[in-house]
Amino acid sequence: MRQSRRATGRVPITQAMEDYLKVIFALERDEGRVTTQAIAERLRVQSPSVTNMLKRMAALDLVDHQPYRGVRLTDRGRSVALEVIRHHRLLERFLAEVLEYPWDALHEEADRLEHGLSEELESWIDARLGFPTEDPHGHPIPRSDGSLPERPCQRLHDVLPGQQVEVLHVADHDRAQLRYLAELGIRPGTRLEVLERLPFEGPLRVRIGDREQYVGERLARGIYVTAASTGGKEQATR
Repeated sequence: MRQSRRATGRVPITQAMEDYLKVIFALERDEGRVTTQAIAERLRVQSPSVTNMLKRMAALDLVDHQPYRGVRLTDRGRSVALEVIRHHRLLERFLAEVLEYPWDALHEEADRLEHGLSEELESWIDARLGFPTEDPHGHPIPRSDGSLPERPCQRLHDVLPGQQVEVLHVADHDRAQLRYLAELGIRPGTRLEVLERLPFEGPLRVRIGDREQYVGERLARGIYVTAASTGGKEQATR
């Protein structure tokens, strides 16, 4: 499985390509259309570098890139992305549960480790942790067969006042944002009620337990929730 992921014929899939695949996968799910500018912003690189990399990845049948029309993963690209994401999220869970690594630092550390993880060690970690279904930030862990468990959700930003919701997962690529969420007491499983939306794209006023907090627009866009009364129903997608 490792060989099939890391090479296409005699041309290897590089670690940088794996990073691109993860980002494109996330942007597809969160935004729909994926632009080179969005990839550049997420990876903190220049747009011309993104364009050059996408050409190389298209030659390996990892992405379909049409200038001015966006980028999408091919079936092969999605398969590789899901395997890398599985390694990443299992590592996050291992770092959190076994090593008690800080919540806000898990993502960056897993980024460093995921590329060298063997399939044997991946399986051992999975079993050692009791076959977890979510990482510490609430994201579903892809299964070993390539399927991805999912629950319907929406951004907190889109929740109307008066609704009670439960946090499913949070964006994890900004360490400072994760630290702030922890300070607010917002993690996967947290229940909150939206009390008020201030005008002109202002912050949300929410109740968490017996406390009221303000959550800014940017932060609210990175918090994914489901109705607290019904919860989310898991589906398996490929």
